Parts: sequence; C-alpha cells; structure tokens
Amino acid sequence: MLDQAAQIMATIRHSKMINIGGRPVIVSAPKMTAQQSREKIKMVLAFIAIYLIWGSTYLAIRYAVETIPPLVTAGIRHLLAGGILLAWAWVRGFHPSRQQWLAAAPLGCLFFLLGHGTLHWAERYVNSGLAALLIATEAIFILVLGWLLGQQRITWLNSVGIALGIIGVGVLTGADATARGYSLAGLLAVLFSSLAWSAGVVISPRLKLPSDALGRTALPTLCGAAMLLIAAGISGEFQHMSWASISLRSVFGLGYLITFGSIVAFTSYVWLLQRVPPTLVATHTYVNPVVAVILGWLLASEPLNTRILLASVAILGGIVLIRYGERPVEVKAVRAASQQVEASEECA
Repeated sequence: MLDQAAQIMATIRHSKMINIGGRPVIVSAPKMTAQQSREKIKMVLAFIAIYLIWGSTYLAIRYAVETIPPLVTAGIRHLLAGGILLAWAWVRGFHPSRQQWLAAAPLGCLFFLLGHGTLHWAERYVNSGLAALLIATEAIFILVLGWLLGQQRITWLNSVGIALGIIGVGVLTGADATARGYSLAGLLAVLFSSLAWSAGVVISPRLKLPSDALGRTALPTLCGAAMLLIAAGISGEFQHMSWASISLRSVFGLGYLITFGSIVAFTSYVWLLQRVPPTLVATHTYVNPVVAVILGWLLASEPLNTRILLASVAILGGIVLIRYGERPVEVKAVRAASQQVEASEECA
C-alpha cells in the first residue's frame, strides 16, 4: 500500500494537470533529454564568454595598441587564432572547399578588416569605456538593417529595451565622455566598426558557411587576418614598427586577445548566431561596459559608485525587454514556417 502511494506521488510530481472535456486529467510532462541539457549548458557558457571575455578585451586592445600598430595587432591576433582553429578543425576531418572560403570572405571583411581594424585603430584615440558605449549601437544597427532586409520586426518592446540599454551604457560612461575631448575621427571609427560588424551579423545566415563550428569560425577569421595584414602593409605600419619598443604589457594584451578574445569568445559568438536571434546575441554590447568598469575597479582602483550600479540595472533590464520583444517575432516565424510546410504538403 505504501509502495502504491509512493508511486502515485512520484507520478504527480513528474506530471501536469490538464482539462479534457471539463475534467482534470494527469498527463506525463516532457522531460529534458540529456542532449537538451548539454545544449542548455553550452548556451549558458557561450553567453558567459561573450559577456565577460569580450568585456575585458576593450582594455586588452588598449594595452596591445600602445606599442604595436593597430592593424598589425588585429592581423596577428586573428592570423594566429584562425590558424589554431583551422588546424584543430582539420585534425577532426574538416577540409574547406573553395566555395566555403569564398563565403567566408565577406564576413572576414565586415567582422575583422572593417569591424576590428577600425576599433583597434580608434582605441589609440578613444578610451575603452567610451568605445564600449559606442559599440552598443550594434543592436540598433542590427534591428534597422534586419528590418530593411525583411529579417527583423521592430516592436515597441524591443525598441524600449534597446533605448533602456543605451541609456544605461550612457549613464555608465557618459561622464568620461564629457569630461575630456576625443578625436572625432576616433569616435566615427568606432561607430563605423559597430555598423560593419552589424552588417556581418545580418548577412551571415545567408552565406553558405561550413556546418563545422570550428571551420565556420576559422575561415572568416583567416580571411579577415589576411585583409588586415595587407592593409597594414599598404598603410606603412610594418615599415614604421619598432619591434624593440614593444612593451611586455602589449605582448600580454595581444596574447589575451588571441586566446580568449578570438578563439574562445568568437567561437561562442558564431555558435550562438546559429541558435538564437541576432539581437539577443548583440546584448553583449550592453554587458561589456559593466565588465570593463568592474575590472577597472578591481585591477586599477577605479570608482564603483551609485551611478554605475544604476546603469547596470538599466542595462540588464534592457536585455530582458529585448528578449521578450523577440518572442512574438519567433512565434510568428514558426507559424509562418508551419503554414508553408502544410501548403507544400497539400500541393504534393
């Protein structure tokens, strides 16, 4: 009798109640499979990577370009990172085709030559906090570009979320921006970097990139590295570079960018773009300045005050609103897809 009672209680705990014909009926609730659980853990770790690691790379870039020319810094960073990723993928059996290289070239140009190249150059004239603030416009660019291409729908909820996130970032770093003057060219370069990266995010689903995750990351990275190094040669950075004057801090900054900023974080970024809406992935631009300020407080004795805490609340609130603003679009997209499938089945 006790065993039967225990079995009944276990069934109730792992079930849910629904109404059928006006009567309550207990049905078994779907359980999360081991594969779904692993996928969820991977997604959490990937978001941690793009939130925390990329938040620290602004400071690492600033250290690296102190004594290493910016295009050389970005080129070496992505050449080594992309080479390691491609070698890893090759050992696992991935061998890229000519078509895959051609598909990766536009992303290499947008993400790395125009995106990272201009950002690395700008951080010689704009501090890392203000650069993070301007990069936050990525979410706006993605929505507008996606809307122009018919890929995104601008709703009032995600619009409020984006506005709230940018206000939070503005509160976080706005005091520094008004306290000192910056090069107009540097500010425009960061905005252009944000636009170029956003364009890459929007067109990436249309490109026939490799299905292999490592290969999908390695090919654009290597294409961008080649373009950056060519640009460095054309601009004369190699000729004016003094290897003897490179500081240890710049070397460590470059090493951190290669290992964590490119290999770990960018691989996570590309993986997420295949699984969640791009505007949700772009929320890392709201969290990155918070991470930068916390690291400054811990490592460089920078202030952590009420203004920073309020900005953090606004930024996290913006992320939630953007996420909820995406849900109606996802539901409608699923319904439209199912209707297309039903129509094709009827035609067949």
